[in-house]
Amino acid sequence: MARSSLIATLLCTVAAVPSSAQQRIEYEDYRLDNGLRVILVEDHSVPVVTIDLWYDVGSGSENRGRSGFAHLFEHMMYQGSANVAKAEMLQLVERAGGTMNATPNEDRTAYFQTLPANRLNLGLWLEADRMRSLAITQENLDNQRETVKEERRLRLDNQPYAWAIFEAPYLTYDSTTCFSYAHSVIGSMDNLDAAGVEDVQAFFDLYYAPNNATLTVVGDLDARETRELIHQYFGDIPAAQDPPAPSCDWSVGTEAQEMVRPDPLANLPMVAVAYRFPAHDDVDTPALSLLDLILGSGESSRLNRALVRETKSAVQAQTLMMPRRLSSTLLVVAIANQGASIDDLKQQMHDEVERIAREGVTEEELQKAKNAYRSRNVFGRQTTYQVAERVQHFVHYHRSLDDMYTDLERYLSVTRDDILRAAGKYLARENSYTFLLVPPSSG
Repeated sequence: MARSSLIATLLCTVAAVPSSAQQRIEYEDYRLDNGLRVILVEDHSVPVVTIDLWYDVGSGSENRGRSGFAHLFEHMMYQGSANVAKAEMLQLVERAGGTMNATPNEDRTAYFQTLPANRLNLGLWLEADRMRSLAITQENLDNQRETVKEERRLRLDNQPYAWAIFEAPYLTYDSTTCFSYAHSVIGSMDNLDAAGVEDVQAFFDLYYAPNNATLTVVGDLDARETRELIHQYFGDIPAAQDPPAPSCDWSVGTEAQEMVRPDPLANLPMVAVAYRFPAHDDVDTPALSLLDLILGSGESSRLNRALVRETKSAVQAQTLMMPRRLSSTLLVVAIANQGASIDDLKQQMHDEVERIAREGVTEEELQKAKNAYRSRNVFGRQTTYQVAERVQHFVHYHRSLDDMYTDLERYLSVTRDDILRAAGKYLARENSYTFLLVPPSSG
């Protein structure tokens, strides 16, 4: 499971790119009779293709007592199918000169391959074979359950500060009204231990069906031939019943909350502050996304200047935006400098956030953030994989796929007043949940 590293330096200071440089993505969008949505994008610039298959299931689709299934299937999907032996899929793709991977999150699970264009048929056949006939056995379940546990130990339990990134943000939601976002993608190991083969099979039958998936193919393809291949491989896979839609009844917080948690692996204290934001397709998202860049992206960000360079109360400081379908989260994090007071650092972080909510941002800061976003918009479509992911993003997180033609202008039209209004609404102290990670020497 991949996420941004804790203090990864985000692209911030870039040259402006004229809007005219934006290349329009032309696509063909249709459905098979079984409900599989297919989007084809022809791009003959290089002889490669990307197959990007998103299933409309993530940890947000899980039920209480059955968390961790979406993450489990990221691994189960490589355990073989009717015509492919266990672990053979990866071997076949690599021998063909391709790469493949998968990522789950709260809202979807993505499986993607990039292959030489003349092996498109192989990639499509492999995806169809495991969609129709995944090998769900007790042996595979036991094996992959242990794999998930080992991954949790390596990426979460044995990493300093990881809890703040992978677990803490979910505590900001009420599990009775928004269970979808009140538990982590990694899931509960107790829930996985309690699951039987029949539970896992039922999850697969409901969510891993063509009517719950979107297949995007981008690259050096012939649309007619690709349509024929997709119909041949996927057309006779039966649809399942429509799964229930995840729900999240949330609101802006009315009372600040705080938690102190020991972190035995940390050498320095950390402060992490989470804010609940609206769904990604909300009208305030462009302003909030630019605000995220201004507040915590790069060395010139507000947090880095104030906490690292000026007061030297922190060794690292940044923000991490977590966009979601039903409610997004902004996480503001800082690691205290040697000898710095965690309480002073916490207060300084809140002061910087509330200063923006009270005073807004400068025109220079706003323009710089727009330049950074525009640069990402351009450079984030240089490969077939990036284009496929972009298309899938707009399918799943926007009201219309055609939003990708107007999305950049939404960001470039954000004003300082928009930033001030959005910050005042969502960056209020009452909407914050502060987590203090304390190393053993500070306990």
